[in-house]
Amino acid sequence: MLLQEVIDWLQPQRGGVFVDCTLGLGGHAEALLRASPEVTLIGIDRDQEALGAARERLKIFENRFRAVHGNFETVAAILHGLNLSCARGILADLGVSSLQLDKAERGFSFATSAPLDMRMDQSAGESAADLVNGLTEAELADLIFDYSQERGARKIARAVIRERQREPIITTDRMAAVVIRALRVPGRWRIHPATRTFQALRIAVNGELDALKRLIPDAVSMLEPAGRLAVISFHSLEDRVVKQAFLRESGRCICEGEKSIGFPTQRRKATEAEAPDEIVCDRCGARKRVRILTRKPIRPSEQEVARNPRSRSAMLRVCEKP
Repeated sequence: MLLQEVIDWLQPQRGGVFVDCTLGLGGHAEALLRASPEVTLIGIDRDQEALGAARERLKIFENRFRAVHGNFETVAAILHGLNLSCARGILADLGVSSLQLDKAERGFSFATSAPLDMRMDQSAGESAADLVNGLTEAELADLIFDYSQERGARKIARAVIRERQREPIITTDRMAAVVIRALRVPGRWRIHPATRTFQALRIAVNGELDALKRLIPDAVSMLEPAGRLAVISFHSLEDRVVKQAFLRESGRCICEGEKSIGFPTQRRKATEAEAPDEIVCDRCGARKRVRILTRKPIRPSEQEVARNPRSRSAMLRVCEKP
């Protein structure tokens, strides 16, 4: 998604080390590698199945490509482990890959009956079924609302508790049916009523927002001078995290307007001569380490959306290390 835009902003024609933090099936990685014979690329993914598919796709670049099984939130540790001190460009394409969506058994979609899993890394962590059958009603309601802004979160949580008392909810179609009944949505829908709930479960299962919050400062620390970080998000919660993190890394305090009773802070505007990594705000941790290149998120063209409807919600933000 946003393939040409990623190439335009990351400028791989300059050569150097690039990192694809969400390798997936290797589409962005292949484009970056083809842009210049001087590009070396590290591809990171939590999904072993995706890594295998990407390795096969990119085997012609064997000498310039390396795939790593890991979580992008530790990108700095991963690169240090490969004896790399910096990168010219880092990309994170958030959300679910086509491989995960299209394989029913992964449990990301309610289109067919499948195990209610949703783990990007199937070798670790709790599944969506574990959360649905293990959380209290209040915990489940908070999870659904916090990670999707679903107004019917409490109704859904109440319905889940009733349903799981009869029998554990372990399949995607049964979970979707519970949501539909809870929301009492009649007839045909433009957007499936369970969409927000499944999004919330996926985010919670994979710790996506917390990992994203850790990724951006970690990635910025690994950029070389004039290096760029590009992040593609797919919903407002992700984009808000990216926007605030970019502002904080550019030296903008994001605490303005917030009450800080009992929490004294020192806030000031970063200057052009600000030393890198010098704290601007001791509450949010703002420090002037990058400059933001995209005032507003870059959206896919109408042509791309027509070719790939899944790209319609994609938002690209880019920053650069001075």
